[in-house]
Amino acid sequence: MSMMDKLKNMLKGHPEQTDRGIEKAGDYVDGRTQGKHSRHVDTAQEKMRDQYGSGGTGGTEGRDEPRQ
Repeated sequence: MSMMDKLKNMLKGHPEQTDRGIEKAGDYVDGRTQGKHSRHVDTAQEKMRDQYGSGGTGGTEGRDEPRQ
């Protein structure tokens, strides 16, 4: 079993913690890019949540921008 397989299994076992990590990583990237790529970051976060997290759009309630 490769390291990536082990990481994927760990992420799938803890959806709430995974969601928090995904949100934190997206916020970090938005901060580093000064929000220039926020749409792309949001899309990546949604895909990651669908695959590893609890699914849906949890954790985005506090966003200033409306969902499209």
